[in-house]
Amino acid sequence: MVMGSADKVLARMRENPRDWRIDDLENVSRRLGFSIRKAPGSHVTFSAVGCQTVVTVPAHKPVKPVYIRMFLRLADEAEEV
Repeated sequence: MVMGSADKVLARMRENPRDWRIDDLENVSRRLGFSIRKAPGSHVTFSAVGCQTVVTVPAHKPVKPVYIRMFLRLADEAEEV
């Protein structure tokens, strides 16, 4: 099931917020139905319908843990909606 694999990746992100790539966040976002906006430049913005939280992540390798935690907050908020 698609949602199950997204849940597994989110669980791994919670266990270890280091060494993730922007592609990983984009894949999970697609599975969860998040909106992904790529502005000209090196940032990607993630949002979800019904959520006030919007996360803008610099597309550097690896993504810093602070942005992973912000992304996880967005996922938690989207789950509550």
